[in-house]
Amino acid sequence: MGKPLDLVVLVKQVPDSGADRVLRESNFTVDREASDSVVNEMDEYAIEEALRLKGEHGGTVALLTMGPEQAVTSIRKALQMGADAAVHVTDAALAGSCAVKTSEVLAAALGTLQWDLVLCGAESTDGQLCVIPAMLAQRLDVAALTGARQLTIADADSTGERVGTIQRQTETGYQTIQASLPAVVSVWDTINEPHYPTFRDIMAAKSKPVSTLRLADLGIDAAEVGFFGATSVVTSVVPRPPRGAGVVIDAGADAGAKLVEFLASRKLV
Repeated sequence: MGKPLDLVVLVKQVPDSGADRVLRESNFTVDREASDSVVNEMDEYAIEEALRLKGEHGGTVALLTMGPEQAVTSIRKALQMGADAAVHVTDAALAGSCAVKTSEVLAAALGTLQWDLVLCGAESTDGQLCVIPAMLAQRLDVAALTGARQLTIADADSTGERVGTIQRQTETGYQTIQASLPAVVSVWDTINEPHYPTFRDIMAAKSKPVSTLRLADLGIDAAEVGFFGATSVVTSVVPRPPRGAGVVIDAGADAGAKLVEFLASRKLV
C-alpha cells in the first residue's frame, strides 16, 4: 500500500426532495423552514466512495459543508457513515450565494485543508446545476473527473504521481478518463450503494470534531458573496401549472392511427 489518501467530501444540506418546495416571496430562495432538511442524496454516494478508498489506501475522510448554522444536524448525520471529521463554513452573509461565489468560498475552505482528492455528488437536489465540481477544479487548478460511475486510484508510479481513473457515465455508455492527483471527482448514484450506519457509528459521530470557518477566516469580504455578490439573480417565479387531463384513445380499428396521429402532434414520431 502506498501513501495514505487525504480525502475531502463536499456535503450539502437540502430540503427533503419528498416534500413540496416553497420559495420565499421576498427573494425567491427556498424556504428551508417549510420542510425537513436532509443530506443531499448524491453526496451520500460520494461519502461511501471516499470510505471505500480509505479502506483500500488508508488515510482520512473529512466532510466540508457550506451552509447555515442548522446545517450542523446534517453534518452529524453524514458523520455517522464513518467520516473522521468535518468542517462547517457558515456565515450570515453567505445567504443567497450563487454557484460562482459558492465555488469561491469552498475553494478557499479547501485551501485550509490537506487533501489529495475532493469528492462530491454530481448534483444537488435543490439546485441541480451540476457546475460546482468543474468550478472548483478550475479555481484549484486541478483535474476535474466528473460524472463518475466507477473510480480507482493507482499508487504512485516511478514519477511519484498517483493517478485517478473514472468511468464517466454518458447517455450511450461510458468514457474512461484519467488524471494525476490532486483532483476533484463528482459521482452519480450508480457508483456504489451507501451503507446504513450501525448504532455504534451513530454514537461515535456525536464526538467527532466539527470545526467552524467564517468568511473572515477565509479572507473573503462579506460584500462579495450572498445576495449582494451574486452573479445571477431570480427576478420572478410562477407556479408550476396543474397537470392537464390526459388523452384517452379507445380500442378500435382506428386506435393505432389515432395513437400515431397523437404522437406526431407532440413531435414524438
